[in-house]
Amino acid sequence: MLIGKVVGTVVATRKDPKMEGLKFLLLRQVDVNGQEKEGYVVAVDAVGAGVGEYVLYATGSSARQTVLTDKRPCDAVIMAIIDEWEVNGEVKYRKGAE
Repeated sequence: MLIGKVVGTVVATRKDPKMEGLKFLLLRQVDVNGQEKEGYVVAVDAVGAGVGEYVLYATGSSARQTVLTDKRPCDAVIMAIIDEWEVNGEVKYRKGAE
């Protein structure tokens, strides 16, 4: 699993029928200190995340192991919305405390 920040949405009106009904979000991977890394990832949203939230996401074959993405051709999925993370006893992020 990786930590990402939802930075936008992606709309695709023409797509493989197996992808119908899925919501796509644009993510930036972040490190444990919350610093954004290079590049973007488009991920299927399996949990109802929104722009500005920090999430846990998986890529590769792991992305096809949620109830929503099972047997669907996706390479990234958001599987959790982060409430808090801590590193070496220091809280790096707490939802609502920004």
